[in-house]
Amino acid sequence: MPGGSSKRKARPDSGAAQLPLRRFIPFRHSDLLRLCRERGELDAATMAQFETAAQHLRANFRDEFHALRQSLKDAYAALDPDTDTRSVGAHPPAEDTGELRERLVEILERANYDRVSERDLQRALRASSLFQVRLHVDLDDFAELLLYTRGASRREEQVRELFGLWRRTVRFTNYDRVLLYLRLKPDLDESSTLGDCPAGSTLLKLFQNVPEADIEMLFPNIRVGMRMLDKLLIGVPALVSGGIALTTKVGTTLLLLGSLIGFWLGLSSQPVTLDKPMLIALGAGLAALGGYLWKQFANFRNRKLRYTQALTENLYFKLLDNNTGALLRILDDAEDAECKESVLACYFLLAHGAPMTAPALDAAIEDWFAEQLQCRLDFEIDDALGKLQRLGLASCEGEHWRAAPRRGTSSGEKPEPPG
Repeated sequence: MPGGSSKRKARPDSGAAQLPLRRFIPFRHSDLLRLCRERGELDAATMAQFETAAQHLRANFRDEFHALRQSLKDAYAALDPDTDTRSVGAHPPAEDTGELRERLVEILERANYDRVSERDLQRALRASSLFQVRLHVDLDDFAELLLYTRGASRREEQVRELFGLWRRTVRFTNYDRVLLYLRLKPDLDESSTLGDCPAGSTLLKLFQNVPEADIEMLFPNIRVGMRMLDKLLIGVPALVSGGIALTTKVGTTLLLLGSLIGFWLGLSSQPVTLDKPMLIALGAGLAALGGYLWKQFANFRNRKLRYTQALTENLYFKLLDNNTGALLRILDDAEDAECKESVLACYFLLAHGAPMTAPALDAAIEDWFAEQLQCRLDFEIDDALGKLQRLGLASCEGEHWRAAPRRGTSSGEKPEPPG
């Protein structure tokens, strides 16, 4: 039952704009196993049953995800822009991404990622960036786009403005993980910033610690623009200094050029004599005018380069993996999530000792996380019980569930293949 419960619980203390409780269990599998063993609620025989079940679960998901890993690598091979291997025989065309997309979506659901809708994506792109940089993203470069996030939380940050003279507190939604799936158009425009990527290829990018308002900075075809404040900071001093330069250094040169043009066009009958001092003055004025224009252009360019450099440095610490590396990391996350959910459901069934309803078991696990680990989450009880039942580790009688002993595995019986 990949994907888990469809009904998401909201955080009780999240205010007007509530965030759903996280489905992801933010603890390592080995740490959870150790905490279960240290609780001391199981006698020796029941603890042996739990250890046998935990080993069976690990073996089952290891075999299942090994097969998934190979099939996903095969589906992505012809679409990977970073591949350094040669193709042998016939392969699906690069634009045929249906199999890869469907399998990737399933794996992301099992890894407790949530899909960002088109509406939410557009809202995030319109939001003011915390990075205080104006960014432009051309979504028309992509034939297909999927955005998944995990671990949403509310945060606040102090933002400096007006050269650091004023600070304001900004509250925003932050994502622990963001996965970006992009399929480039087969007829990609050469003028696009994606011109170095093979047309029709598929990009996978995994990031960490991303504010919702800065989603646009994750796209590979972003263009850095100038904010209105930046234009004023450059334009106003340029106008003032330009006026001073025109009236002092360049004024005589402009009058001389005006007289020459007027005489050549027949607008003035008074001839202009160009002697050596006048030519020197004209050259000096033109040099001063050219130097002024170049200085303003350099100011604009340097400011834009500073923003680009700051953006690059920021992305350096947020990027976790690319393409095949991102795919393998997501697979590992999904396998780990499946193991943790199944092991916890199995343990609490055994610890209770009597049959339990799914809501009661769900509440027991969530209360344990809240009280012992100070972590509120939405445990996917239906998904966990479904996995235990499929593997013969739990049975359902009406609305009540009980742990079923796994016979033979501890004495060397090979676990049954994933079904």
